[in-house]
Amino acid sequence: MYDIMTPGPTQVRGNVLAARALPCTNPDLDPDFFTFYKETCELISSLLHTGNQTLILGGEGILGLEAACASLTEPGDRVLVLDNGVFGKGFADFVRIYGGKPVLYTTDYLHTLDVEALAGYLEQDHDFKYATVVHCDTPSGMLNDISRICPLLKSYGILTVVDSVSAMFGEEVRVDDFCIDLLCGGSQKAVSAPPGLTFVTVSPAAWKTMKERRTPIASFYANLMAFDGYFEKQWFPYTMPISDIRGLRTAFENIKADPDMLKRHARIAQAVRTALTSCGLTLHTRDGWSNTVSVFDVPAGTTASAILTSLREDHNLMLAGSFDVLEGQVIRIGHMGENAKEEKLAAVMKALDAVMAKLGVTLTGSLEAAYLRSLG
Repeated sequence: MYDIMTPGPTQVRGNVLAARALPCTNPDLDPDFFTFYKETCELISSLLHTGNQTLILGGEGILGLEAACASLTEPGDRVLVLDNGVFGKGFADFVRIYGGKPVLYTTDYLHTLDVEALAGYLEQDHDFKYATVVHCDTPSGMLNDISRICPLLKSYGILTVVDSVSAMFGEEVRVDDFCIDLLCGGSQKAVSAPPGLTFVTVSPAAWKTMKERRTPIASFYANLMAFDGYFEKQWFPYTMPISDIRGLRTAFENIKADPDMLKRHARIAQAVRTALTSCGLTLHTRDGWSNTVSVFDVPAGTTASAILTSLREDHNLMLAGSFDVLEGQVIRIGHMGENAKEEKLAAVMKALDAVMAKLGVTLTGSLEAAYLRSLG
């Protein structure tokens, strides 16, 4: 087994794996499971600082993003897609699939979204049903300030859809304070459960919009309305993956018991970035650095493939490259959830020291030593 230090999936704690191994009941018929599901959803809501309802869906994080768009979009709807990264732009595909008209607000992929510039844009055009924004655009590690972006959008009556799959619980998310209508998360990032589940918080305004649609939602599996009243009806639209949800519940109990989680992520992320830059490597983005993933440009004289292959074969360590417009250009280090531990990142820095030396890349110092100095 490799030591997985990718920006998701992350390493999984033993008690999460143990919870997934418990004997199964029938989740379609057992009233105790309906209560367990509802209480797990309420725990997620509390950890995200919201009174909004949470739903757990049986599918990887992308399902949550599509379900948000499927459930809100009607043919002809104008939807503002905030695009400063691969996943940001990707929301436009979901909007088109369901008949909407995406309007891309595209900015520099090397910089976080400029909220003042967005405010100027919205003064001229704000006729949108909803807007989509990615909190952490994982391919580049770009972090956008949803605490300012979403209230700005809501001031114009625009519903807000946020992809925080790769950011939440490594970065602060306060759904009610940030005015988020649909927040999408995933099991395999900082939550540190195995991949396979997504969860969505839904505001009263979002529920109202879905219930007042003129046209039916053009999906079954990606239809959030299919869960409306599930507990009162004691009925799920499809069989819930009970073992996955038990593991997810334990992962969230781990988060609840870790009050310093955000501080730890911030401290480790800063130490990683300091080590990379002080030793001559270049962070890919110019600002907007996430506390869940650090991304650096592949240095001259080698390739992303060579670095990743040597890490796997020589050090049993798995980091990630990227894809789309960043394919072959960057290396991504995940430090989220169970990966956000001082000793684990020290091992990553040590391995990178050895790999860079093997590949003939000259650093200006030891990454491991710089990382440990920065931690203090």
